[in-house]
Amino acid sequence: MNLFNDIRVLVLENLEAMQVAGVLPAGLDFASIVVEPPRDLAHGDMASNAAMVLAKPAQLSPRVIAEALAERLRADPRISEVTVAGPGFLNLRLHDQIWVAVLRAALHAGVDFGRSNMGKGLRVNVEFVSANPTGPMHVGHVRGAVFGDALARLLEFSGHDVTREYYINDGGAQVDVLARSAFERYREAHGLSPEIAEGLYPGDYLIPVGQALKEKFGDSLLDKPEQIWLTDVREFATRAMMVMIREDLAALGVTMDVYSSEKALYGTGKIEAALAALDAQGLIYRGTLEPPKGKTPEDWEPREQTLFRSTAFGDDVDRPVQKSDGGWTYFAPDIAYHFDKLERGFDALIDIFGADHGGYVKRMNAAVAALSNKRVPLDIKLMQLVKLWKNGQPFKMSKRAGTFVTLRDVVEQVGADVTRFVMLTRKNDASLDFDFDKVLEQSKENPVFYVQYAHARVSSVIRKAVEAGVATQDAQLALADLARLNNAAELTLIRKIAEWPRLVEISARSHEPHRIAFYLYELASDLHGLWNRGHDDASLRFVQEGDLDTTAAKIALARATGVVISSGLAILGVVPVEEMR
Repeated sequence: MNLFNDIRVLVLENLEAMQVAGVLPAGLDFASIVVEPPRDLAHGDMASNAAMVLAKPAQLSPRVIAEALAERLRADPRISEVTVAGPGFLNLRLHDQIWVAVLRAALHAGVDFGRSNMGKGLRVNVEFVSANPTGPMHVGHVRGAVFGDALARLLEFSGHDVTREYYINDGGAQVDVLARSAFERYREAHGLSPEIAEGLYPGDYLIPVGQALKEKFGDSLLDKPEQIWLTDVREFATRAMMVMIREDLAALGVTMDVYSSEKALYGTGKIEAALAALDAQGLIYRGTLEPPKGKTPEDWEPREQTLFRSTAFGDDVDRPVQKSDGGWTYFAPDIAYHFDKLERGFDALIDIFGADHGGYVKRMNAAVAALSNKRVPLDIKLMQLVKLWKNGQPFKMSKRAGTFVTLRDVVEQVGADVTRFVMLTRKNDASLDFDFDKVLEQSKENPVFYVQYAHARVSSVIRKAVEAGVATQDAQLALADLARLNNAAELTLIRKIAEWPRLVEISARSHEPHRIAFYLYELASDLHGLWNRGHDDASLRFVQEGDLDTTAAKIALARATGVVISSGLAILGVVPVEEMR
């Protein structure tokens, strides 16, 4: 039950009737018309911009449109009041019984309340994490992992067919560095001193890899030149790192559907096929790029390269795909990888990158637009940095990793649930402070605790209702006399519950799972506010001594709140708690 969508449909139906009656001209676009909660709840329950949107194309005063629309809306039995504010904003109030019907819908649907078919089964590929397979995941990967998994859950909840995908960057020079680093640990396993030269990976996590190499190869590689052992050690170490990365993701509650290898693109004709598809459109050519803007490097010289005409799709400059020596640029396998996604039949692509990949956004959007004839959208989300704090100081080092804080460091200190929720308390393009002390505080300032405490309170009051003899099964609560919920604080909580289905669709459409975390905090605040009022006003307490009917109605409200919190936390990948310790 999406009450806001129902009233929007009512608004659109009346606008269409106004067109038939000649009050409005035909051919108007209603797509931008919304019905949403007002900024100031004193103005009403819902607000619509319909008159403001239509005024210019209809060549009418917004006030004239608003007054005519308001008159029609007043005839609907769900509407108790319609007012026109300012130049033509519509404010609506609904009868209280319309709001309480939302509780019955929530109780009947359970944790599926708010689930939507908005996605209509569209196949969406969400690529995220895609860390180099050179070591354990660090805190910089955590935010992208949490965001990607929460977004995938959100899209599934809103009716999309989602594939979670990890792109293994195993085709570049970094895996050769990994092999050389692992080889030094292999030497160490034989009692030799490892020579961890500058540029190699120094972390202790490679010590067991070196031991495993010894168990597999014995001492047969010790005196061999690099060209003999490099390939075998590289493949062995890469597999070992991917096992570690999978375990890291599992510790965070993240499971991938597909792992794709960059290396698998080379020598298979896939890169050539992707570029051939662009060439067939006249988008590949030989040319010389202009020097970089700003200060030109001293070693820069103009040279002819194979270029992709990405400027035809909004990029700033055309991009090289093949170097003058015939080797592929880093961009070429990325094009091939996205071409492979398109050939697998996805209707939409989402890439989640670190903030340092900002320069890739326009070129990748251009490549996907060209390869799909602009049919398949690509949304690239950039994850800003996470700054760690502990005891009021920056927290930077991890001895095991050598130079960074690992995902395991974070999860072991605060738990997966806290980690996931906190990582979603800021929009992806804003930096985030993660304070180990504050995220474990039991206070309103800690959103994880505040939301979990609300759920625990719901569980507590339901247990008390059972002791009082109230039937607390959802089906029984849905039959309660919900008209008894008439206090302003109770209706405020009900209205917030009613926003949930709308919020899910908005979050899914904008690919912004942080909105779920924000909403849950607001919902928890409304519940806590009602709870605290019960300290002074006994009539607001959820369990009313000697009045089972009123208690049932109030427990229905509490249970519906718990349903939405559980549903929202599930999207975030967080397990709700039944009681706080």
